[in-house]
Amino acid sequence: MSRSLGRRQRRVAAIAGALALAFAFGGCTGGTIDPGASFGAVDDTIAGDTATVLQQLLADAVALSGSSGGLAAVAAPWAGEWRGVAGTVGFDDGAAAVEPGQVFHLAGVTSEVTCLVLLRLADDGVLGLDDPVSEHVIDIPGLDGITLEHLCRQTSGLADYYPQLRVNFMQNPARVWSPIELISSALAVPRIGEPGQAVAFSRTNGLLLGLALERATHRSWSDLVEEYVAGPLGLTGTTLPSPTTLDVPGLIGAYAALPGPDGAPDCAARLDDSRQSSSMGGAAAGARSHLDDVVRLSQAFASGLLLSERTAREQWTTTPVPGAEPWVAQGIGGMVYGPLRGLASEATGALTAAFTDPTTGLTVVVALNNSSAGQDFVRETAFALASVASKTPAASGETQPLVELPWSVDQATQRMQELARCAPPPPPAEG
Repeated sequence: MSRSLGRRQRRVAAIAGALALAFAFGGCTGGTIDPGASFGAVDDTIAGDTATVLQQLLADAVALSGSSGGLAAVAAPWAGEWRGVAGTVGFDDGAAAVEPGQVFHLAGVTSEVTCLVLLRLADDGVLGLDDPVSEHVIDIPGLDGITLEHLCRQTSGLADYYPQLRVNFMQNPARVWSPIELISSALAVPRIGEPGQAVAFSRTNGLLLGLALERATHRSWSDLVEEYVAGPLGLTGTTLPSPTTLDVPGLIGAYAALPGPDGAPDCAARLDDSRQSSSMGGAAAGARSHLDDVVRLSQAFASGLLLSERTAREQWTTTPVPGAEPWVAQGIGGMVYGPLRGLASEATGALTAAFTDPTTGLTVVVALNNSSAGQDFVRETAFALASVASKTPAASGETQPLVELPWSVDQATQRMQELARCAPPPPPAEG
């Protein structure tokens, strides 16, 4: 049974929630919320040994993943912030060095934005988390029993369209796909399970949710995001480009290796997928963003800053993940790993992860531009960065919090080594 409010109840609750949010927004300069301020973030830069270790971890991640470049950000509110870049924007001769303001593929973190729109609409009483998807998407059969909440909890039972189309995406990145075409592709293969039964990640969920939100509100994804997420948070660089827009200013390149006969990436068959249509991911994985925006997004998403207290509590009433460690669970729109909340994801030519501890505000974002190593690799990279960042000494007058992560930096870096794909060979020994 859904834990969501019934339609009558949610409209009553929405009045109180809307009033609370109105007061919250009204107190913000320029009508925007600074999530860092809610954690009492100090205005300082993380430097010294901590910065050196963070930079080396990013450089290692770029090399181990076979990327040409990458970006990372850390926010430790008790100490300050760090921004790191490594490598170049592409593999072409003379490619420019990556810069901190570079735009990158948001990949599956896009679905956080889409689910946050759903939660905001639920707070406003426009939609309910328990709404049947078939109520809003009437032209796709086979959606019976699936609710909007199931889509964001990854419990719809729908297969992920991405694995079966990955090679098509790599070889023809400019092709424009319709959401219905991709969803239908997923529906053509066996279900993972019954709706609400078990957690199983599927990009089909985010794509279907985006379609349902647009149908229900008669508004575009971009319009909804501007009103409910980007505007309130002051996100200036988070966009879902038109499916036919292949050149995004400042966008870092995207690369992927075709699978070899054994299914593993054939690193000699690396493809340049930099000019690609956002339609491959759409509302599930097609947005582009930059470090500052994603830090703010991650902090707001993990802390429920944009939501009523009731909805934020429901968002992080979690569902166990079969076969995972006991400290791993699924919320509405994001995963829980120990104290961290967020997502690690793969899109064609890109790996992106963003995590925040809602108690301390510790936030880690990392983006790499070769998808061959897979989403587990970028997750472990984020875990390694988080482990180092959690021990950052406090700035003068601040207190260093205890952040209890269920992994060490050594464990995370060991996993990075195990998951590495397409890394360049080590230099020959001297002598």
